[in-house]
Amino acid sequence: MDFPFSRIKGGVGAPQGFLTSAVSCGIKNPASDRLDLALIYSENPCSSAGTFTTNRVKAAPVRVSQSNLRKGDLRAIIANSGNANACTGVQGITDANAMCDAVAKPLGLKRSEIGVSSTGVIGLPMPMSRVEPKFESLIAGLGPKNGADVAAAIITSDTHPKEIAISFELGEQRVRIGGCVKGAGMISPSMATMLCFITTDANIPSESLRKSVLECVEESFNRITIDGDMSTNDTVFVLANGASGAPQIKRNSKECRKFREALCWVMLELAKAVVRDGERCTKFVTVKVVGAKTYLDAKKVAEAVCKSALVKASWNGGDPNWGRILHAVGYSRARIREELVDIHIGGKAACVGGLQSATPMDELRAAVAEPEFEILINLNQGNADYVMYSSDLSPEYIDFNRSEYAYWKQARKDGLV
Repeated sequence: MDFPFSRIKGGVGAPQGFLTSAVSCGIKNPASDRLDLALIYSENPCSSAGTFTTNRVKAAPVRVSQSNLRKGDLRAIIANSGNANACTGVQGITDANAMCDAVAKPLGLKRSEIGVSSTGVIGLPMPMSRVEPKFESLIAGLGPKNGADVAAAIITSDTHPKEIAISFELGEQRVRIGGCVKGAGMISPSMATMLCFITTDANIPSESLRKSVLECVEESFNRITIDGDMSTNDTVFVLANGASGAPQIKRNSKECRKFREALCWVMLELAKAVVRDGERCTKFVTVKVVGAKTYLDAKKVAEAVCKSALVKASWNGGDPNWGRILHAVGYSRARIREELVDIHIGGKAACVGGLQSATPMDELRAAVAEPEFEILINLNQGNADYVMYSSDLSPEYIDFNRSEYAYWKQARKDGLV
């Protein structure tokens, strides 16, 4: 960011006026004591915003949350891991509403003031018989220092929780933004497969917040890909309760631009954390496309390269195969001229004017051997650019994703199938 800020502890619970909690229900495995049900609650009314998967197959919690947001602002978020409550029909909607009701009533809120999110196995009903008895302890456990528990409760195939919090001056007051995210597989733009919850004690009206969130999601979570798959449950929620005491942020003001920059930075850091924790990934790759005729052309090229299984496999093998990159540029449907394309890998020229460069192959191999490196693609046709963040594709990713249906055995015991 272009202004001073501080990294602080607390994640989604760091902003003032937010209480958080998490408990274990054994949603996926009754014998497990891992946290799998989380609650975020604002003591004050909030402005709120949300973005959701563009998949036409939408999970029940996505449909319920979209409906609730259309009715007004949210004040709390209930989320679980282990079961996606997706492709579960009318029962799924009933269960998602029941989760909203279970926290709304004790907190004195309306059902429509609750956002609900789920992540996990698709196609199985929620084991509500194990979830419902835990709501009382979930609400009783609300406190200002449990942000890390929320981050832990929403992960599935992630190797670790991912959270962040910052504070910065806005006017004469200190404002905080905190967030957490889950995501490791089924990651593709529009939106990446994840749940992300962000809280802030800034005082920003809903209209301005929603505009900022849409713009920031486009610059962060819509810029990452791991395997090109899009989930049924993708959700980003942002709640702003004004508890910092800072004056209300006016539309298009200097403070509004500063808040947007901070929110974008937080989202981008969380988005990058998702890629770095990709399922059995070993590389974090930044792909920059410059010199395109239009923004759309630059975007098409970046997405084609980042989603190419051949390109990603070569990254995993430490192979600086610029030919695979160029062939992806060619089928991207962007307006390009082969003889104008330059490709740099880790700052080293690999392709100049569509042809092999003079850079020694050992130098290019060394660049791709790094755990993080950059691919720069210059189309040399204009001034438009686009950036994406991607990963390699490993044999271990395939092995890890060969089967997740051990859960179905437990579902049969629960009488859900």
